Amino acid sequence: MGARMRRLAVIAKAFGMTDEAWRRHANPWSVYTRFAAIPAMILAVWSRVWLGWWALIPIALVIFWLAINPHVFAPIDTPRSWAAKGIHGEKLWLERPDLVPAGDRVALRWLAVSGVAGAGLLGWGLVMLEIWPTLFGASLVVMAQLWRIDRLARVYEEEQRALSVKREWP
Repeated sequence: MGARMRRLAVIAKAFGMTDEAWRRHANPWSVYTRFAAIPAMILAVWSRVWLGWWALIPIALVIFWLAINPHVFAPIDTPRSWAAKGIHGEKLWLERPDLVPAGDRVALRWLAVSGVAGAGLLGWGLVMLEIWPTLFGASLVVMAQLWRIDRLARVYEEEQRALSVKREWP
């Protein structure tokens, strides 16, 4: 496992991502409500115009939600949905990065770059209260994350196919 993957695994562990937390995070409600937190955070930050320092309250609520989100939904033991497969693929990628084909690793790096660029634009738009970088940045973040989940769902499905073939061999 490379240094970058070790750092990501340490971050996941710091956020309390136990096996149980990963199964709960694989619940589609967990995945989709995390996406819903993006416009909620945008609105919370933008609300400083109307609320002043009181805007820290909705910002803190969104951060709190993001922190507890992977722990509050029912666990998914057998992923059937696209979102659940993507989260199981993410866990697999963190634990066994060698299972991810080289082409997918390159794609995941580029998706991370576009997600970071989107987050930068989003942050700039929120600081400057400019609508176009805010919306474009948020769109880039969402697009990169959805595409990333799709790639990781494919990784999970390929690993499951490989395991079923191994079980069928005498």
